[in-house]
Amino acid sequence: MAQTRRFTDKFVQSLKPKVARYEVYEGSSFAVRVGQGGGKTWIWFYRFEGRHRRVTLGEYPAMGLADARVKLAEARKALESGIDPGTVKVEQQKAERVAATVADLVEAYLDKWARPRKRSAAEDERILRKDVIPAWRKRKAKDIARRDVIALLDKIVDRGSPIAANRTLAVIRRMFGWALSRDIIGASPCVAVKAPAKERRRDRVLSADEIAALWRALDHPELMISPAIRLALKFQLVTAQRKGEVIGAEWSEFDRLEGVWTIPAAKAKNGMPHRVPLSPLALAVLDEIAAAAGTLDTGWLFPSRRPGKPITGPAVDHAMRNNRGSLRMGDTTPHDLRRTAASHMTSIGISRLVVSKILNHAELGITAVYDRHSYDGEKRAALCAWGARLGEIIGARRPSENVITLRASA
Repeated sequence: MAQTRRFTDKFVQSLKPKVARYEVYEGSSFAVRVGQGGGKTWIWFYRFEGRHRRVTLGEYPAMGLADARVKLAEARKALESGIDPGTVKVEQQKAERVAATVADLVEAYLDKWARPRKRSAAEDERILRKDVIPAWRKRKAKDIARRDVIALLDKIVDRGSPIAANRTLAVIRRMFGWALSRDIIGASPCVAVKAPAKERRRDRVLSADEIAALWRALDHPELMISPAIRLALKFQLVTAQRKGEVIGAEWSEFDRLEGVWTIPAAKAKNGMPHRVPLSPLALAVLDEIAAAAGTLDTGWLFPSRRPGKPITGPAVDHAMRNNRGSLRMGDTTPHDLRRTAASHMTSIGISRLVVSKILNHAELGITAVYDRHSYDGEKRAALCAWGARLGEIIGARRPSENVITLRASA
């Protein structure tokens, strides 16, 4: 027999199971059903189009009394608008069943956004598979909250990787932003989440003595670095291009007769094809690369052990980090080689504008729109001058020079 009274949290909590399930009402239509096992369910009975209907509002205690009243008000509002609350509930449950999990979102983001548009898609994938999927794999993407993001970042920081936490935040912020633009989620959980670690702007530039020592070390047969990575580091220093563009270079991008390497738009950071004139030293290193490849015909300048793939950025980073003692370069990264080349170019009188063109920095402003000059001549002269200077450095021992700091153009 149904009972009726005004609900309170204490009263609902006190309800005990009986031999058969029963319902306790507040008024004539809002009820809590108590099952034989003690489970409690919020129910609302109503009429729609002349028929008696009921809708389950939620389970107690996951849904407390206050939340149940909110759901009840929403259901009544829907009924007043001519909408069957039961149908709304069914649709919500269906949507919940098919809602994308975080694992689904990761795959969609990589396939539809990162891989087609980003040169760093492989790094995004590595980060997502290392920390994000293991933590949130089966959870609904729409249910990830700001506190979940913060907890994940704290876990990465606690294991001693604060900069990795920053990179993870950048990737998941981009992924959830993309999901928001596709209406996969209603809001991004990364809003107002700050990077957990303060990053130090690097200004490491190798002196002439350090460049000579690095070059000698890269030629040393006992160095525990693969030939492909050794030559990639040399080629980056000679050409001043980005690590990702160097390691992802293909032989089809090179015109040996013209002496030009054309980096395709798909690989260039600013989305524009970039012509890199090759100095005599760059061509000599290119000959070393070809000789090291031997009969191996993969199309890549720096093939990896994985069939059909080039070496990866993390592999290059790890090689330098793991061989700091042998290289005697301290805390030096591959990007420092690009900065070193740029800074030495400006130090021998090459204009910052030309160095910027060599580095393929994106330009802003109306001048960039109208200036269609290729600067090929200026870039060739500059890179040849840098090649000659680099040849002097690696071919002769010079007195010690202080490490110079990064110039604005670099």
